[in-house]
Amino acid sequence: MGFVARIQEFVQEVLAEFRKVTWPSRAELVNSTVVVIVVAVALAFFLGGVDIVLARAVERILR
Repeated sequence: MGFVARIQEFVQEVLAEFRKVTWPSRAELVNSTVVVIVVAVALAFFLGGVDIVLARAVERILR
């Protein structure tokens, strides 16, 4: 099997798999994106707060 034939077979298989995929609706996509952004922002604030608290604790210990 030649190189070009293998690439053609690969592309055909990829397209066949793409036809099997259940793609999300626009509303589902928007909702999922909003959830990811909200969780990322909340986690960033939480980790920032923990960082500040631990930095101040270490600063007091080292004085």
